[in-house]
Amino acid sequence: MEAEGIDVLVVGREGNARYVSGAPRLWTAGSHPFGPGCVLVRSSGAVHLLSTWDEGVPDEIPHENLYGISFNRMTFLKVLQNIEGADSVRTVATDALSPSSALMLPKAFPSADLVDAEPMLRRVRRVKTPDEVEAIRGSVAVAEQSLAAALRALAPGVTERQLTGVFMEAMSTRGVTTPTGQDVASITSREHPWHRTSRDEPVRDGDLVAFEAGVVLGGYAGELGRTSIVGDRPVDPSLSKQWSELWDRLLSACQAGASCASLLEAYDTAGVPTPPMPVARGLGLGFDLPLVTHALPGLAAEQHLEAGMVLALTGYVWKEGVGALFGQEPILVTHSGPEALSTVPYRS
Repeated sequence: MEAEGIDVLVVGREGNARYVSGAPRLWTAGSHPFGPGCVLVRSSGAVHLLSTWDEGVPDEIPHENLYGISFNRMTFLKVLQNIEGADSVRTVATDALSPSSALMLPKAFPSADLVDAEPMLRRVRRVKTPDEVEAIRGSVAVAEQSLAAALRALAPGVTERQLTGVFMEAMSTRGVTTPTGQDVASITSREHPWHRTSRDEPVRDGDLVAFEAGVVLGGYAGELGRTSIVGDRPVDPSLSKQWSELWDRLLSACQAGASCASLLEAYDTAGVPTPPMPVARGLGLGFDLPLVTHALPGLAAEQHLEAGMVLALTGYVWKEGVGALFGQEPILVTHSGPEALSTVPYRS
């Protein structure tokens, strides 16, 4: 903020509010209009937080700096006007705006220019601190343990919905109640890539079943993906070889300073169609950079990997008549190369 000349930071996106305050909050999940969910004053370091309770709020945020949810913007206006120096600060940055907030913020900070905070927040959040890396590692560990329970339940006749239920139950017994996605298991189609069946379709012997395991612990997402074959038989050797070759190319591209476009090129050089899902995306508090997808090649070319980034790196290959191998690994980019944050990195 000092480098950017920002006096007050007003954020509404939940990931940004969690990053600034370190506090979990209730009633803020899902899409909602922009509101001043967290305010940081540079001169004093004071954090003002929209929170309905004190539980989980760091000690450095006093109770008098908490304010409740309101559907009346005039209530928020009074909260902002009561912040120290509100009438004299020169620059206020915000991560988003709604029409009503665009009218409210100039009234709360009458002497200030409004600027976009999102570029700054994206820069500081894309590289993780050591504590953040450990938080993600902890989430990955819960995801791994819960996935192990689902894999043990994989047998002919069980449905995708039942496998997801086993995962959720195992996750909950470890004190985590928030998955990163609604579905965990899916039978890969032998006829079409990325085609899904009904959640109540029973798995059959020889099916390749993909698992997307992710949990949110302490606000940080930990995700990994695995594919398992049903029954006592090996995976098609040509499919397994193709996935391993692709994965080696993806890992080789995970170097600090490398263009993110090299991750897309790994698919091209391996002769594998790029999946519709991101090849890599940042793991953290949600909507973290980088984002690497074939749908946005220009964005991939603009981004570069940096030491300290944590990625959900995805490998996907499909063969007609067989199905797909899907693997996703949480990867920490370091100066010495990529480091897997899972305890048992996946190989087909």
